[in-house]
Amino acid sequence: MPDVVLRPGPLSGAKVAVLVESDFFEPEIHYYQRRFAEEGAEVHFLTRLWGQDQITFSGHEWRAPFTAHESVEGVDDETLRSYDAIIVPSGMVSDRLRYTEDVSKLAPAVDLVRRAFAEPGILKGIICHGFWLLAPIPETIRGRKVVCHNNLVGDVRNMGAEYVDADVVEDGDDLVTGRTGMHAHLFARQIIDRLIERRRS
Repeated sequence: MPDVVLRPGPLSGAKVAVLVESDFFEPEIHYYQRRFAEEGAEVHFLTRLWGQDQITFSGHEWRAPFTAHESVEGVDDETLRSYDAIIVPSGMVSDRLRYTEDVSKLAPAVDLVRRAFAEPGILKGIICHGFWLLAPIPETIRGRKVVCHNNLVGDVRNMGAEYVDADVVEDGDDLVTGRTGMHAHLFARQIIDRLIERRRS
């Protein structure tokens, strides 16, 4: 797929990272790819490349291909801070990215998100089953207001978060959560609005 053309907008110069793996929800990932670019932001799709230059994944709904060529591994602190937002999407992406061959260590994607939560300047977006990726790091959302897929309500409560029955929930100025992939447009709208507000403040 050719690169999406950026449109000059209120988020020109901003960078948004989106995690991706097989069984991604195509309508959601394709929406992020274009919607943030429409506001002027660069969108970077990160995954675990396992030493390869790129990997082509298949979507869940239509088995549509999506090629990622940026790795979650080796992201240093400077690169991490260059992102204005990091999004953990819906579907099976989180379950696949939380795999670790050494159970005494965090998976690279989990560790990346853990580090992002330590950076208040990075807006974190978690939607639907994205909370699977946070299961090994429950301290990141303990005491925070969130929404998730109905199937994960027990999980987020066990992680110490406060479940809120709404389509999109904002907690503080660095966390936005969404109910399901079908709410991705509302979720993205909230993230865009928050990023624009940050630039104006």
